[in-house]
Amino acid sequence: MALRAERAAILALFVGAVVTAFAPILVRLSEVGPSPTAFYRFLLAVPVYWTLVLAVPVGGGRAARDKPSGSRVHLLMALAGACLAGDMAAWHYSIHMTSVANATLLLNVTPAFVVLGGWLLFRTRVTGTFMLGLVTAMTGILALSGASLALSRTRFVGDLLGLVTAMFYAGYQMTVERLRRRYSTLTIMIYAMPVSAMVTLAVALLSGETMAVLTPAGWAVLVALAVGPQVLGQGLIAWALAHLPVAFVSVSLLVQPIVAATAAWLLFDERIGAQQALGAVAVLGGIAIARRGSARR
Repeated sequence: MALRAERAAILALFVGAVVTAFAPILVRLSEVGPSPTAFYRFLLAVPVYWTLVLAVPVGGGRAARDKPSGSRVHLLMALAGACLAGDMAAWHYSIHMTSVANATLLLNVTPAFVVLGGWLLFRTRVTGTFMLGLVTAMTGILALSGASLALSRTRFVGDLLGLVTAMFYAGYQMTVERLRRRYSTLTIMIYAMPVSAMVTLAVALLSGETMAVLTPAGWAVLVALAVGPQVLGQGLIAWALAHLPVAFVSVSLLVQPIVAATAAWLLFDERIGAQQALGAVAVLGGIAIARRGSARR
């Protein structure tokens, strides 16, 4: 039974990663700026989560029973929402203040922060095999990006925000992993997403970007972003965190750049060269090695 649940979690994790990987494409298609798009992504996800609570017997029933109690639990719920919002806000500003290559590479340092944070906060250890898989996958990401990390004084703040992005996402993954030991995915999301919406609303207002969505097509993109990458994608990833080590989940999410690059090739005719193809193979190989080195729960 445990093995069956583990296999189901791995499948959910990769489906969630694939769905979430389409988020940058939908952001590109949005008719409002990155910060307002992030706000609408979270805002529109809230009623979808509540609809699922009411419509899905198992998920809804459990969400009604395991209502969070105690200041510590509410703080963790809010922290999960704030970390996810901080991840998006820092990422968007990082893209504008440094090169896209730097921002992308630094975002994918997330698994390293998960491993470091797990050791510092919970004394969680990983095996040498897992570390080999992590290094292999991250090397593949470097090759997949087609660029090397180029540091400069003029881009220092943007590069720093790229690292902050990775730290926020690592914090989100670790927080959700702790909460999933007791609470359902729906319970976590219906309490965390309003926090994400409020944080990104503040960022959007401070950015000065227009909040007006003027066309039905514009709303359709935002609804697709909320229902797809946010509700389905992040929901499946959160569900998997109850059954898999968070460090392995974090490494597995490195498959997202492969999916995004493939989608960009199909939709926007962005070329994939031999180096990128080899990088993708290295990422997949690294994930497989990391899985072998992950301790079973």
